[in-house]
Amino acid sequence: MADAYQIKNQEGTYYLTFQVVGWADIFSRKCYRDIIIGSLDFCRKHKGLKLYAYVVMTNHVHVIVSSNKGDLSGTIRDFKKYTSKEFKMMNEINESRREWLEMIFQYHAKQNKRSGDRQLWTHENHAIELTDNVMINGRIDYIHQNPVRAGWVAEAENYLYSSAMNFANLDHLLQIDEI
Repeated sequence: MADAYQIKNQEGTYYLTFQVVGWADIFSRKCYRDIIIGSLDFCRKHKGLKLYAYVVMTNHVHVIVSSNKGDLSGTIRDFKKYTSKEFKMMNEINESRREWLEMIFQYHAKQNKRSGDRQLWTHENHAIELTDNVMINGRIDYIHQNPVRAGWVAEAENYLYSSAMNFANLDHLLQIDEI
């Protein structure tokens, strides 16, 4: 793991990217996106996560976060561990891509001895500490424009799985914190 992209300041504000192994498009299904939203909400309410901006794309999640408990790395580890376990629900729902996804998750787990028999997330978070308002505002804009650049919506605030709705004072799925 590149030393430059690690969470060094446990009380700092960071831009993070959680990438699905093999860039598998698992979050194209609502039930999986909802796991991410629910997990972020739990971490906000019970783990000291401060969530300032987010977007859930088909194969990755961008967030701007900090920790009011001084253990951002621990909270992120717990988030990724919990969501990985929750994705075993593929066996319980009518997932047409089950075999293909399992093959990807198992293949990547074999490449990393820390992963067990399947792996959902890459181990890197591409952590970038945001130290001033210019950096923060630039990353918020980048996060919110992801669905626009993907061609899914014309306006960022029209994408349901993004904090752009919060910033536009619209009804939203997930409460965020004021930065």
